[in-house]
Amino acid sequence: MDITIINPETSLPADRAFAVSMVIRSFKGRRDVEVHLFRPDWDPEEYEGMDWDRLVGDPVNTLSADPEGSKRIILEAFTEDERNTIVEYLKTQYSTRLTAIRSAPLSFPVPAGLTGFTQVRTGKSTGFIEFAKIPSYPLKMPLKGFYDLSLHPPLVEENE
Repeated sequence: MDITIINPETSLPADRAFAVSMVIRSFKGRRDVEVHLFRPDWDPEEYEGMDWDRLVGDPVNTLSADPEGSKRIILEAFTEDERNTIVEYLKTQYSTRLTAIRSAPLSFPVPAGLTGFTQVRTGKSTGFIEFAKIPSYPLKMPLKGFYDLSLHPPLVEENE
């Protein structure tokens, strides 16, 4: 399994600053499915305690300048300790099923106008893994994963 942990080159403006993803070898008939992990909920006090003017920047696209999705991206991210705990859990629990675990810090300021995973709805090829529903899930923190099967090749090549 390939484990890539990118640490920040400078100090970060928030503790909640780390993205984590995993790649599942075989999932729902697809090969090497990347799953983006995130926190599905948080305390309202945490939202209120963030310095949003410093954390959220100008929009990339002026048609979509709402900062709420970008704020969610930050709140969905993990602290360094949470990231380390999740990586250890994945290495221990899923070592034979995963081909990669990746983590990198968010780039600040996060542009306004983005969509958080908690705002995404499931579709024909998209969905969520809810770790809390797994009986053996031992972590105290809530954890979900978002995937899009349309981005990954089928396990069996389809005849044309």
